[in-house]
Amino acid sequence: MSITIEKLREQVRGDVISAHDERYDEVRRVHNAMIDRHPRAVVRCVNAGDVMAGVDYARENGLDLAMRGGGHSVPGFGTCDDGVVVDLSPMRGVRVDPAARTARAEGGATWGDFNAATHAFGLATTGGIISTTGIAGLTLGGGIGYLARGHGLSCDNLISADVVTASGEFVVADEQQHDDLFWALRGGGGNFGVVTSFEYRLGPVGDIYGGPIFFDVDQAATVLRSFREIIADAPEELGAFPAFQIAPPLPFIPENRHGDTLVAVVTCWSGPIEAGPATVAPLRDIAPVVAEHVGPMPYPLLNSAFDALVPPGLQHYWKANFVRELTDEMIDAHVRYGPKVPVVNSTIHIYPIDGACHRVAPDATAFAYRDANFAAVIAGMWPDPADNEANIAWVRDYYAATSPHAEEGGYVNFMAGDDQDRIRANYRQNYDRLVEVKRRYDPDNLFHLNQNIRP
Repeated sequence: MSITIEKLREQVRGDVISAHDERYDEVRRVHNAMIDRHPRAVVRCVNAGDVMAGVDYARENGLDLAMRGGGHSVPGFGTCDDGVVVDLSPMRGVRVDPAARTARAEGGATWGDFNAATHAFGLATTGGIISTTGIAGLTLGGGIGYLARGHGLSCDNLISADVVTASGEFVVADEQQHDDLFWALRGGGGNFGVVTSFEYRLGPVGDIYGGPIFFDVDQAATVLRSFREIIADAPEELGAFPAFQIAPPLPFIPENRHGDTLVAVVTCWSGPIEAGPATVAPLRDIAPVVAEHVGPMPYPLLNSAFDALVPPGLQHYWKANFVRELTDEMIDAHVRYGPKVPVVNSTIHIYPIDGACHRVAPDATAFAYRDANFAAVIAGMWPDPADNEANIAWVRDYYAATSPHAEEGGYVNFMAGDDQDRIRANYRQNYDRLVEVKRRYDPDNLFHLNQNIRP
């Protein structure tokens, strides 16, 4: 028997927002303004029971079900038309156990929430590059960030997860119980259930030494080649990535360079702070420096440094690949297309994922590309919908030029809505096992608004 929306409201402690409510337009919005959808109901969950009720309502009524944590999904998987949005954004609590060096965070928490809680104890785990990103989406897709070389991916630091499955059942997944589900959650995305809380292992990270270093764009080939050599031998506590970036109007950038396209290396040394200057120096010495903002700072400050460039309401279209080697041919392709970055919000990042990421076996978690040294993303983000056609073309042309020199698959968190044909390639040897887990926990594919693994 189908559940009415009135009955749903009785079951839920949080709010159930539908089209007649004045907050409807506000709560249905997601980060990517290209996505404009009208769900039948948005369930603003405050606990796991609300999530269970929302899942049951969608399943019993045969409706599409979208899950939203931080709402940053580029393809807009956090919303749907005429379906149900299970919105975890009110569930943002983080509890740190400093003695055990663990933290438990609710599924709606952002990395900003998480870092604020753990930094008080001089602890952290690998989070994303932007602090407004939700912990849930990032971790379930793998979790690449500043600390990955030294601490592994976010999913490598996951100890357990509380999950609401497609049947509306609440289970705890870890190495002992529902271990197949726990395996799949670490890289398999939102295919298997709604994770209402995550328990992470933490490492000692307090203040870091780092920040961005900008070079003239005509030095791009030199910067990328030098970066390739330096990062290969660098201590694992050094997280650093090159980027193409239009210079924002920031005080440390000379005023006459505001609006110029530059090539940057963003650095994050999380080892002993006194070793920071010497460790970062080889990256600074690559080429003449146009501007830099490098020094000791709290880790959460670096993790939020670029938030202003990625406000809600931009148009988003992204492409990505894993890269085993930054070959000369790959660098040539970047040098050809990177300087054409269209607006200050758009960027290209090449994240190193060696070090601790390589010490996890390729079949130990769903994240398959443990032999890749880099994850590259062409992040097209711009304010004006009138520029959609031209800027999407830039992303696609860039991707077409770089993909022949990269692996077939890419990081699911960087995939666009038109990348569904790449699912098998994204998971390589782990795909068939993921399908088995999907059949066990979601045989009817209730959780299909994602980079979908079909049962």
